[in-house]
Amino acid sequence: MSASAKDAIQSILARRDVRTDGARPWDLRIFDERFYARVLAGGSLAFGESYMDGWWESGQVDETIARIIRDDPSRDLGVPWSVAAQALYARVFNPQDASSAFRNGQAHYDIGNDLYRAMLDPRMVYTCAYWKDAQDLASAQEAKLDLVCRKIGLKPGDRILDIGCGWGSFLKFAAERYGAEGVGITVAEEQVKLGRELCAKLPIEIRLQDYRDVREEFDHVVSLGMFEHVGRKNYRTYMQAAARCLKGGGLFLLHTIGTRNSGTRFDPWMDTYIFPHATLPSMKEIGAAAEGSFVIEDWHNFGPDYDLTLMAWRENFERAWSRLKGYDERFRRMWNYYLMASAGSFRARSNQLWQIVLSKEGVPGGYVSVR
Repeated sequence: MSASAKDAIQSILARRDVRTDGARPWDLRIFDERFYARVLAGGSLAFGESYMDGWWESGQVDETIARIIRDDPSRDLGVPWSVAAQALYARVFNPQDASSAFRNGQAHYDIGNDLYRAMLDPRMVYTCAYWKDAQDLASAQEAKLDLVCRKIGLKPGDRILDIGCGWGSFLKFAAERYGAEGVGITVAEEQVKLGRELCAKLPIEIRLQDYRDVREEFDHVVSLGMFEHVGRKNYRTYMQAAARCLKGGGLFLLHTIGTRNSGTRFDPWMDTYIFPHATLPSMKEIGAAAEGSFVIEDWHNFGPDYDLTLMAWRENFERAWSRLKGYDERFRRMWNYYLMASAGSFRARSNQLWQIVLSKEGVPGGYVSVR
């Protein structure tokens, strides 16, 4: 390890009020001096991998990450060749095309229903909760599901398409509380298996299907936490598919993580270990994709709620760890880093959480926002 690498990394961290020898919860404790050269060469990918390998720790990783990314560290570290190659690949090819979508989705969502059952709320909602009037994860997730139902004006007998339905949590809630019915589609086989069990005896169909292949009309369309997997080359195709499936007087609710700048690269560590080929859209990119297909009726940002949601998931995960089988200690550190780094990104307001209500021709007289 060269002194220059150590000095460079310590200087970068110090400008963000993080020290490698401090006693504050967000300061780093370095256990392997090779950390400095590794991170200087490999950027955020190496930072996360060195955490997985036990080379560093902090008392509050989520706050460490929040402090680092408030002032984009890539400006100091540059872009490693592997990350640049990944960005070039995404520009030239379409890593979220129909032939790749199932592989990308299954890499994350099929790793184990036992893990997700332990980590999530009783309804197994794997998207941002709505904490406005809630005190715990279960009530915050029910509040989010109810918020979606109210935003689309759901009525008994309405038929809904849920694009990226997960284990069917939204459709199950909509059927039980609002008397709705619907179809949920996902590209993850394990989600289909468990989703069909959880939604048994309800007027809900869970399908292993890509959004590009749906050719039916529904009263409403929702998509909660799936747009991040669509990819920039497919945004317009996705919007056109949603419009094709939506009846003229219906509403489409898009719930997605977003970023401030168009063309933003997805974090290379997250791409490698958690969400292969995911991308975060900007407001401009969503607007451009919706142009010609939809009128944007409402745009609601409650990104800070994802910080609370992720930390609640992390608490559940740690509480359940001793009961989970088939996962090693490196996986535990990886999963903890995923949850805490993600929480830090929302705390820093680097990432946003948007719920967008869209109509095909505009709501007569105007849409009344629901919060």
